[in-house]
Amino acid sequence: MNRLRNRHLLLIDLLLIPLAVYASFLLRLEMADLASYGPGCILMSSGVTIATPLLLMRARLYQQYWRYASSYDLMVLIRNVTIAVTGISALVLQAGLWMPTLAIPLSIPLIALPLVLGAVSAPRLLLRLRSARGPRPSSAGSRMPVLIMGAGDAGALIVRELQQNPHLNKAIVALLDDDDDKHGMSIYGVPVLGGRTAIPDLVSRHQVRQVVVAMPTAPGKEIRAILQICKQAGVETLTVPGLYDLLNGSLSVSQLRTIEISDLLRRTPVETDLAAVRQLIHGRRVMVTGGGGSIGSELCRQVLRCGPSELLILGHGENSVFEIQNELLRLTDAQPHASRITAIIADIRDTRRIHSLFKRHRPAIVFHAAAHKHVPLMEENPVEAVSNNVLGTRNLLDAAMATEVERFVMISTDKAVNPTSVMGTTKRAAEMLVHRAAQISGRPYVAVRFGNVLGSRGSVVLTFKRQIAAGGPVTVTDPEMRRYFMTIPEAVQLVLQAGALGRKGEVFMLDMGEPVRVVDLARDMIRLSGLEEGRDIDIVYSGLRPGEKLFEELFAKGESYRPTTHSKIFIADNASSCVPNSLMASVATLERQVEAGNDADLLKLLRTLVPEYQSPAHAPEPALIASQLGAPSLAAYGD
Repeated sequence: MNRLRNRHLLLIDLLLIPLAVYASFLLRLEMADLASYGPGCILMSSGVTIATPLLLMRARLYQQYWRYASSYDLMVLIRNVTIAVTGISALVLQAGLWMPTLAIPLSIPLIALPLVLGAVSAPRLLLRLRSARGPRPSSAGSRMPVLIMGAGDAGALIVRELQQNPHLNKAIVALLDDDDDKHGMSIYGVPVLGGRTAIPDLVSRHQVRQVVVAMPTAPGKEIRAILQICKQAGVETLTVPGLYDLLNGSLSVSQLRTIEISDLLRRTPVETDLAAVRQLIHGRRVMVTGGGGSIGSELCRQVLRCGPSELLILGHGENSVFEIQNELLRLTDAQPHASRITAIIADIRDTRRIHSLFKRHRPAIVFHAAAHKHVPLMEENPVEAVSNNVLGTRNLLDAAMATEVERFVMISTDKAVNPTSVMGTTKRAAEMLVHRAAQISGRPYVAVRFGNVLGSRGSVVLTFKRQIAAGGPVTVTDPEMRRYFMTIPEAVQLVLQAGALGRKGEVFMLDMGEPVRVVDLARDMIRLSGLEEGRDIDIVYSGLRPGEKLFEELFAKGESYRPTTHSKIFIADNASSCVPNSLMASVATLERQVEAGNDADLLKLLRTLVPEYQSPAHAPEPALIASQLGAPSLAAYGD
């Protein structure tokens, strides 16, 4: 249908353009004088009729689906018609100087231009206006009354989607927005009748059954407040995908869904210097270790969008690497100059294998996400934690320096700050190794710390989901336990940005916002499941597990934070000053204890290497940890 319409548009252009040029001569001249300018009129009509469609074809405007045309498409149309008319007019005026029989009045181009613009634009605007009327709706009584919360771009798109698709069976009662300046206005004929406080009244008066929250960039506390109002009003709540889903192309605004826990924990969108990140990656060979994991796979997705010459996905688990490789290959199948994607199955603890791979592939940039991260499991298996997190990182750094890798970015954790767990201590030791490699190589080898990520394989969110699905109870370690949470795409976006900022051995800390009480998270998930705590499902407290803290700390002993050029990324000053001169000798000793499988001596060595490491028996009292709740967040350092 689109091609048929565009063939018709070409035929209409070929008919209307010469008539428009002829009309400009009629408006300028008397009928008696028109005959004397006949040759010039024919020459100009022919020239404009040929040049205009050719320029429109070159601008691909005959491939445009005018039902979805925008103001940008109209500007492209105007520019090309103007070029055609002015260019041909100049040629005809020049020809008139050499051949007087071809002369035309000087005012003709000024009259012809708006007429030709009108002739070319009118049929297209009629198609646009015809589609804007939308299909004939079914009777209002048979459709579900809905409110749309948010009268911005997303709200307008939802209005258009619901108007143009009557099979969705929704009748829009009104738009709502907390911006007072929008009240009383209308979008596509739908009035804006107030803010969120108007929800209960409108629900009651119009028997509204759904509220669509069209606020993809709103922080979680706003979504939480609106959800609470809707719950009290007894109305179902849907939302549009968040900004990160929209940016990565996995979802569109029109794909409505129920509100999820990630919406309630959503934070203000991060502004990323995409040009700097793309400049860092484009055309380079990039390796991601742990590429099949939660963070690693998202790193692969975002790195691929920056156009590396080759993406090396290194992982130990073949199934997860296979899945992310196939996902990325499907994305690049239709691209003519797509990045090469290579999957590598290897264990970072295998020194010879890692050195061989680096010599063969010679990556320019390495993002190191491979690690053991599960705190209680690593308490029970310290040999595995040290061999993977410390010795594996050492192997990668040695291979990177030997092959002159330009940039190395290690994913660390907030649990490396004043660690009380084996996992956190091994990650702190890995940070020291990164800093040492930066000192030796003089290259930007850096570490990036952040907190818990929603949806990762070890996330408490997935545990709560399974417990709720099983009918409970939901287990929380302590009513005062708090954690920082980020979405995986947000964390990776900031990791890439920190990688671009790195200069020499910095330890970066991401601003993770305000800590969330884990019990509040559990209660929110119970409510979102349509259940009620105490009546349908219980929350029970199990006590702190080995290696766990009540509250993850931001400041290690002797550290302070200073801002970078990015408002959400900070540098932990002095984080690298405590790297001991005997670091490599200590790591060699750790390696011997790993080979011997001696857990007790291994823990003693870790405590010597990372003096701030305190086993749970020596950890600070809960009251002391809780006192940090009054400490300023990292955001305060951006002022």
